[in-house]
Amino acid sequence: MDRLVTIKSNRYGIEVHLNPEVSFEVLLESVAAKFKDSAKFFEGAKMAVTFLDRKLSDQEEQTILGLIAEITGIDIVCIIDRDETNEMTYKSIVENTLTNIQKREGQFYRGTLSKRQVLESDSSIIILGDVELGARVIAKGNVVIVGSLSGSVHAGASGNRDAFIVALSMQPKQLRIGDIEAKRQVIYQESLNIRGPKIAVVDGRRIYLDPLVD
Repeated sequence: MDRLVTIKSNRYGIEVHLNPEVSFEVLLESVAAKFKDSAKFFEGAKMAVTFLDRKLSDQEEQTILGLIAEITGIDIVCIIDRDETNEMTYKSIVENTLTNIQKREGQFYRGTLSKRQVLESDSSIIILGDVELGARVIAKGNVVIVGSLSGSVHAGASGNRDAFIVALSMQPKQLRIGDIEAKRQVIYQESLNIRGPKIAVVDGRRIYLDPLVD
């Protein structure tokens, strides 16, 4: 049973390798046994988790996460999907934001924001999902969207022009950092010229887009 589940640690959290052949019930027993053996090591930790080698449904994923949290007390702040296109972006986001979380300067929101939904934060926020057209995000710190941005985002809402906005795909209706608002057409044109994840920052009196990963 021990070989059905393997746990490996890295700088971003843990990788959980799951046997793809056995039934889910048998796999859960192995997950429980493996994490019980290392519960003291993980107790109270905040980390990201990557599931490898086996495709899980959303329900199976949540079941395993609940079991791990119950046994170890791990605070799982993010699940990293093993997608080669986005992997470095996810890792960069997790590496930078876990530090903020530990300093209580940031928070995570998991889920897609749809039309008329408004999400506000007194700190920085990492959204694990999309911000759809008609949705709004307002944060006093930075805004990181691990998904697509089509709605409106105001980072540095307390007047901080040093804040930034990151999204894997960026075609926003409105973009604002501090007291600087981007012209939608300019952002749209810049976005077309940049492939991959983008970061929006203020330089002088304008908001510019740059590639997040060179």
